[in-house]
Amino acid sequence: MASKLKELYFVFMNFDPEYERLRANRSKRGAYDLDMYLSRKHDEVLARTLQPGTYNKTFSLVIVDGFAVEITEDQAKMLRSTTDVRVVEKNQELV
Repeated sequence: MASKLKELYFVFMNFDPEYERLRANRSKRGAYDLDMYLSRKHDEVLARTLQPGTYNKTFSLVIVDGFAVEITEDQAKMLRSTTDVRVVEKNQELV
């Protein structure tokens, strides 16, 4: 039986030359363009891979081209099989 429990996962993307180009622009406009590019890119990966309304992207990570998303373990497996995705890791709370 598939788990319905949603947990926070971090998703890191494969190399993207456009990300590298935008990251090199250190101006305010460059930072804005990078934020918008990554947010759109990450939303598109989720929309292509998972059913709408079944996940909650919490934020994009600009410094590493990744994002955090609340998903099930089965959804994490689906994201791992996507060609744009390098790594999907469940958030580990340190005690």
